[in-house]
Amino acid sequence: MPTKLFDNAACALAATAEDGTLLHTNARFSEWLGFSAVELCGRRFQDLLTMGGRIFHQTHLAPMLRLRGSVTEVKLDMLHRDGHKVTVLLNGTRREQADGAVYDLALFGTTDRDKYERELLNARKLAEALLQEKTTTELALKQAQAELGEAYAIAQRRALFAEQMVAIVSHDLKNPLTAIRMASDFLSRGERSAKERQLLGHISQSSERAQRMIADLLDFTQARVGHGISIKAAPLDLHAVTRQAVDELRVAFPKAILAHHTIGSGDASLDADRVQQIIGNLVANSVAYGDLQQPISITSRLGAGHCEVAVHNHGGVIPATLLAGLFEPMTRGTDQGSDVRSVGLGLYIVRELARVHGGDVAVSSTEGGGTTFSVRFVGDGGGPVNVAGD
Repeated sequence: MPTKLFDNAACALAATAEDGTLLHTNARFSEWLGFSAVELCGRRFQDLLTMGGRIFHQTHLAPMLRLRGSVTEVKLDMLHRDGHKVTVLLNGTRREQADGAVYDLALFGTTDRDKYERELLNARKLAEALLQEKTTTELALKQAQAELGEAYAIAQRRALFAEQMVAIVSHDLKNPLTAIRMASDFLSRGERSAKERQLLGHISQSSERAQRMIADLLDFTQARVGHGISIKAAPLDLHAVTRQAVDELRVAFPKAILAHHTIGSGDASLDADRVQQIIGNLVANSVAYGDLQQPISITSRLGAGHCEVAVHNHGGVIPATLLAGLFEPMTRGTDQGSDVRSVGLGLYIVRELARVHGGDVAVSSTEGGGTTFSVRFVGDGGGPVNVAGD
């Protein structure tokens, strides 16, 4: 090898005799170990190693060079002149000459490689930690989902049991309430004092209110637990059915002014009892929250392909935040009128009855304009609607 190329090589180079004596070293070799070329010449290569390196040289490195003739990327720790370690990777080959074998050694620094390996190891540890964390999180999530599913199932069973109990109790209350109302009606036929008639009137009104509550509860449990609210649709005169309902409601709510308006004419195929129930719930709602100094308007409308019942009152505006959930069970727009309202199922029952007839219910409420609930029936579910004129 040309002397200039040997001396200026980017790696440390050395040539040793078979016993390890250094024959030649380049500038990089001297620089890495802090010895001059003169100081290195004549020293043994293995004497420049740490104790562990010397043992490895004697038991592995030297035998491999003798037997195989070469070694590649053997990692060794060498000692600098001042005592600190210099880690190198060694490549070596055996070269035969007339006067004996020569070992050509090339040494490469490992600082950048060690740094890369450490970073790679740290990255691997981080990845393993993240994988472990992910696995732990997934197991915790599965356990939480299982617990949530079990809790939901328990809650569903409890809710179903509670609704079934409500249905049973509500049904069983019908008979004693009917007996109370019949007894009240019988007693009111005889001669009674003003105070007695007043008390009998309270009994009659309270029993009617209780019967409405029970009817709502039974319909609610039928919709939630059973197969839905049933109807028996038949041809009817919507105006006549509405007028009959309004007449009965005037007796139930003597303090309210109920006005019936009709639009259009014709027959519709609906369940008369359920239509009257819808009107009764909407009027009860208006009595509870409306201004009883002004009339409550009930409008029955027959039009092309549909029919509608609407109830309007002059009460305060319903807050926009409550409109979206107004037809959900156990919902009230305000605490006003709680002594008149039912158990918060009236509007929910109205919506379910409208839907089982193939229609739906809508509400509009404005400041100064009052509140209007409109139940629209169509041909789907309730049968065809035959109308004439508007």
